[in-house]
Amino acid sequence: MSVKMLKKTYDVVVVGAGHAGCEAALAAARMGLETIIFTVSVDSIALMPCNPNIGGSSKGHLVREIDALGGEMGKNIDKTFLQSKMLNVSKGPAVHSLRAQADKAEYSKSMREVLQNQEHLTIKQGEITDIIVEDGILKGVKSYTGTIYECKAAILCTGTYLRARCLTGENITHTGPNGLQAANHLTDSLKENGVEMFRFKTGTPARMDGNSIDFQKMEPQFGDERITPFSFSTNPEDIQKEQIQCFLTYTNEDTHNIIRNNLDRSPIYAGIIEGTGPRYCPSIEDKVVKFADKNRHQVFLEPEGLSTNEWYVGGMSSSLPEDVQEEMYHTVPGLEHAKIVRNAYAIEYDCINARQLNPTLEFKKIKGLFSGGQFNGSSGYEEAAAQGLIAGINAALKTLGREMIVLDRSEAYMGVLIDDLVTKENREPYRMMTSRAEYRLLLRQDNADMRLSELGYEIGLISKDQYELLMKRKKEIEKEIERLEHTNVGANEKVQSLLREHNSTELKSGTTLAELIRRPELNYNILAPIDSERTNTDYRVAEQTNISIKYKGYIDRQKKQVEQYKKLENKKIPENFDYDKVGSLRIEARQKLKEFMPVSIGQASRISGVSPADISVLLIYLSQK
Repeated sequence: MSVKMLKKTYDVVVVGAGHAGCEAALAAARMGLETIIFTVSVDSIALMPCNPNIGGSSKGHLVREIDALGGEMGKNIDKTFLQSKMLNVSKGPAVHSLRAQADKAEYSKSMREVLQNQEHLTIKQGEITDIIVEDGILKGVKSYTGTIYECKAAILCTGTYLRARCLTGENITHTGPNGLQAANHLTDSLKENGVEMFRFKTGTPARMDGNSIDFQKMEPQFGDERITPFSFSTNPEDIQKEQIQCFLTYTNEDTHNIIRNNLDRSPIYAGIIEGTGPRYCPSIEDKVVKFADKNRHQVFLEPEGLSTNEWYVGGMSSSLPEDVQEEMYHTVPGLEHAKIVRNAYAIEYDCINARQLNPTLEFKKIKGLFSGGQFNGSSGYEEAAAQGLIAGINAALKTLGREMIVLDRSEAYMGVLIDDLVTKENREPYRMMTSRAEYRLLLRQDNADMRLSELGYEIGLISKDQYELLMKRKKEIEKEIERLEHTNVGANEKVQSLLREHNSTELKSGTTLAELIRRPELNYNILAPIDSERTNTDYRVAEQTNISIKYKGYIDRQKKQVEQYKKLENKKIPENFDYDKVGSLRIEARQKLKEFMPVSIGQASRISGVSPADISVLLIYLSQK
């Protein structure tokens, strides 16, 4: 009996429907390309298998940038948050970061509705087992059922599902997160096509029954009085609502002693786990061992949603056995009688060495194959979504015959994230941090739309109305800054009274409003009573005006640094450049450059093992040729 092979054709195939896959698929479909997205379970679209929140330090920047380019994450969390808080407000604006507690079921449901109603997008439950490559060019993918999906581009967003296994002490299950089916076949196909794979791990804490928690023994954590939206398109008035409390408690020496006494039963310390875990999101076992001098660690209790009684025990992820978990959690104030709904576990999975990718997130050796998210060796929903969006945009642009985009380190946190992944030797899951961004004063979360929405409009993901509103706001900001720089105020009683009220030195002679704004204790809003010519009512114009004036000296200095940086970024290295012909290069530098094949002198300069002297040699050689 002959078996008929089923064939289907799409422009773009997306493998995986987590946070990276959703952004990738929506971007491609919104750019007019027939797109299909595969998931092991339709019920797991945009699943939050770990912490039920979006944003946080530096991650909030990424969400704002995703939104500014036309992505969905910011809009979705604005619809489904339980509590919202701007972090680091006591520090400068460069590190202000928005963080929102999510209703995880509603977040997933809402994102699924967006995908289901998106024109040009098809959702398919099924496992992709093979990539089809001919002469270094992707031709399609094959499903477990044998159907071939021919395509012009594919994006791998497999997250933590490839050959996944979950570990709770000695108990090991070969599943993806939350007991979902693992994807066990694609790894072999990728290796057959020359893709280098890593084995990484991450983990998650237990979920507790809220009825069994004594919240009276914990410190309540409140959201902001005035809620700030993630999305630039969200009307702030539409999201002001009563927020759910979170709670803070701490581990203690009893907790730590139980952990120390059972380290031999932890898969991490017993040598059962093969993968490398994230340094900046360690398990409670790691914290106790590596920070032995600390007698307590923070534990955050966060609600998983309005339709569930489960609470997430943030700060206590673990892979210890169930009996040890019971004993350990019960030592924490407020959790003495807590009932575990879901055990904590570690999860191991296959991911790629991201140095095989170009900054466009296309594989160097397989044209038309792109990659995004945790599959690239990163951690976090926000990092995943950012990569998924860029991979989706570039897969679509390539299919349309348009030039692909690369955001550099001076343009976006996305640029820092992707450059670090494809340039540096990442031996553990990569996490975004504000300290990784050299130009963070320019890359603030408040100005993401000013930096990126024009590009989003050119790509086709930002509407004309949004773009025109942005251009109008830009002009208003420029005009307002100009006005304040040239508006003089005298040392009259009204001015002096306001200065005394805010503990600011009184004037001896006249000055400008801009000079007053630059004083640390004053700002644009405080000066409203002595600014009779003010007509602005847009809070975003006020915010940008205040920051631009107050930090002008620092901003100007950073812009000069960016100019120098751009000179190296703009010096491109030809594709397939032969470094063996550059005689004066040191052996280590030549080996590293051949391994990474950087696209520019700037990228070459950031490769470990390539010295400034090597860069000078390269520059001279390229200028002569």
